[in-house]
Amino acid sequence: MSEEVLTLRGVVKEFDGKTILDGIDLTIRQGEVAVIIGPSGCGKSTLLRCINALEPIREGEILLQGEPIRAGAKNLPSLRQKIGMVFQSYDLYPHMTVMENITLSPRKVQKRDRREVEREAAELLARVGLSDKAESYPRQLSGGQKQRVAIVRMLIMQPEILLFDEVTAALDPEMVREVLDVMLELAHQGRTMLIVTHEMAFAQAIAHRIIFMDDGRIVEEGTPGQFFTKPQTKRAQEFLDRFRFDT
Repeated sequence: MSEEVLTLRGVVKEFDGKTILDGIDLTIRQGEVAVIIGPSGCGKSTLLRCINALEPIREGEILLQGEPIRAGAKNLPSLRQKIGMVFQSYDLYPHMTVMENITLSPRKVQKRDRREVEREAAELLARVGLSDKAESYPRQLSGGQKQRVAIVRMLIMQPEILLFDEVTAALDPEMVREVLDVMLELAHQGRTMLIVTHEMAFAQAIAHRIIFMDDGRIVEEGTPGQFFTKPQTKRAQEFLDRFRFDT
């Protein structure tokens, strides 16, 4: 059995007196691609933010390769370097070129050699089809290109687990495919990934495991084949029926 990369035990998150995450237990293993789906407001994005200690938790624990992730802990900066996260917004520095955006953190945070980092950045840009955009500025890129740059910026930090939070939600439909193709390639490389998405066909294609959340809880887990053809809970069936009707 592969190594546990990420472990959550009894995680509770509250905001303004409302429970957002209600006793989350979850384990992600090396090389696994887990996809979280569920209705809007069920706690999916908050869960990812808690994993990266961008949001504090009230109860429970989150472990990365056995080390606790705690807001304010001395080892948090080093742990965060092992967690790559891509958001719905690209958050690229507008005054920097693509190459400068990608190489800033490995040079400043990890103190890596500039030439080594630029060489790796060029290789990663080639993999995502953006070799010709290294000296471009974010304003010169499409939404899909910006999101691919954000993925490269994450990968160059050499994280142990990749978190994706609705990374195609802000894209025009024709740009979604180019980003999803990059994520599929990462899955084929054996990367450990935890993905929040509303793209059901994509979830079926990429996931080893589907995690269905509702009202701050994990309601059901299973393989894509199990979940999408024979959901075990009434709530999951209702969600799938509504999704099929809406689409």
